[in-house]
Amino acid sequence: MPTDPTPTDASAKITARIADFPDWRGETLAQLRKLILEADPAVVEEWKWEKPSSPGVPVWSHEGIICTGEIYKAWVKLTFARGATVDDPQTLFNASLEGGTRRAIDFREGDKVNETAFKQLIRTAAAVNEAVVADRKAKKKK
Repeated sequence: MPTDPTPTDASAKITARIADFPDWRGETLAQLRKLILEADPAVVEEWKWEKPSSPGVPVWSHEGIICTGEIYKAWVKLTFARGATVDDPQTLFNASLEGGTRRAIDFREGDKVNETAFKQLIRTAAAVNEAVVADRKAKKKK
């Protein structure tokens, strides 16, 4: 059974994925990646779900998945694994709003990223993951 790529391999695959789209979509994903890495220096880049029918998906994790990044024809989508429990005071989430767990942000050509709010959202998502892990550990001790 194949193992997940090492962080270096994953980072290289993310860089290659961005390069596959030399238009606004690649630029957008590159900008979002930069902001994620700035917002949380402990974040780990991963590459998941690669199979013959799919090239795989960039993933940013901190004590669990923070978000995935996908490029579509008309938008770049970041899906937050626990987005429904992430405080979003600037209302950045604009997709997958009906779900009970995930939330997403669709970025379309010409959209401006509120960098301050986006970085805070990343930090909040990481904190949610940390709280979930801490809660699981506390329950195991009982």
